[in-house]
Amino acid sequence: MAINAVLFDFSGTLFRLEQDASWLADVRGADGAVLDLEAQTELMRRMTAPVGQVVELDEEHQYAWHHRDRDPDLHRKVYLEVLRRSGVPQRSQAEALYHRLITPGEWTPYPDTEAALKAVAGSGRKVGVLSNIAFDIRPAFTQRGWDAYVSDFTLSFEVGAVKPEPEIFRAAVERLGVAAAETLMVGDSEEADGGARALGCEFALVDPWPTSERPDALLAALRAHGLL
Repeated sequence: MAINAVLFDFSGTLFRLEQDASWLADVRGADGAVLDLEAQTELMRRMTAPVGQVVELDEEHQYAWHHRDRDPDLHRKVYLEVLRRSGVPQRSQAEALYHRLITPGEWTPYPDTEAALKAVAGSGRKVGVLSNIAFDIRPAFTQRGWDAYVSDFTLSFEVGAVKPEPEIFRAAVERLGVAAAETLMVGDSEEADGGARALGCEFALVDPWPTSERPDALLAALRAHGLL
């Protein structure tokens, strides 16, 4: 069946959270020392990893972790704990970093994000953004005028389901008005985004590399499925 719609994941697929030098310059660990580059890189990974628990948690925070993308309050609670357990003991610094995480304007688009969205929409196909997320990412698109290419945003905290649960993929394709078999899901997680296959969608995997190292993976994925 022909592909008539494309669903894109957000984090690690269309956008990536990448700090500038000021973000972590003054963040100090429990020993009072400024975090080195390796520690900074690991901290950012823990803030944006799509799947897999990144630190050990007590029962209370374990529950919050499992439900973080369904509830903004639980998301905030567990990520502040993740930051604390990852070497950011000062609450004020953890709060500042968390604010960066949930501010759409702080996220960096991949070099080919605009071209990919525009190409799919321009071909007459539907474009959807499907994300496990606990905050509204629409401003990342509207501030660039890219919302004009997106027919629908299916966000886990709004629909009460998370990838790879079939309910969230079903909601996304129904909102686009297409069949799963005519939909391509593009994402950076085989486990989460690849769950679309269970519903009958096609799937394309991209690597969540830094934006400077991944210039055209979205366009390559579209091309591989005959959409360019």
